[in-house]
Amino acid sequence: MGRYSSFPTLFDSILQVSITKLKEWGYLELGVYRGGTITWSRNGNKTASIGITVDTSSASPYIELDYKYGDDTRKYRVSLVSVPSNLGAGEVWYFLCPHTGKRCRILYSVGGWFLHREAHKGVYYDSQVQSKKMRGYEKMFGPLYKSDKLYEELHKPYFKPYYNGQPTKRYIRINKKLHEASQVSIEDWERAVVGLL
Repeated sequence: MGRYSSFPTLFDSILQVSITKLKEWGYLELGVYRGGTITWSRNGNKTASIGITVDTSSASPYIELDYKYGDDTRKYRVSLVSVPSNLGAGEVWYFLCPHTGKRCRILYSVGGWFLHREAHKGVYYDSQVQSKKMRGYEKMFGPLYKSDKLYEELHKPYFKPYYNGQPTKRYIRINKKLHEASQVSIEDWERAVVGLL
């Protein structure tokens, strides 16, 4: 008889519902009652989808999730709460996890329920299960691999490098990472390749 897999479930590879994406798609404007579908795909092939309804017009805003998990049909609401932005411009939205009662910006699906990450036991982030050697490579070469995304972030239409004449923390952080990426030398690459052989 074969052994059970020792590979843990990773947050990075499971289905997620994100406040950032909902806002980007226009679901989190005040006074909105709107339905739609979230679809996930891998390599251009649809892997999963769920129906959603978002109501920010009621006294108790919520998102309703409606989907099939195996043979079960699941339909439940997750409360939405908002707090004033610390920049004084609008509201910042959060999910209120129905299991933990904690605010969060991402709901993760493990066992077919979309919940706060702390509601799921034995689930890890990819960086938590990397070997010591791989963490070393990530530390050395991670900024180089991520530099394209960093440049994209710098050139987004609404990115603000300065606020009140001072560089923003985000702008400083991105520039620091880009500087780290530019410091990777040919010798570092050669040592890494030899280490992998």
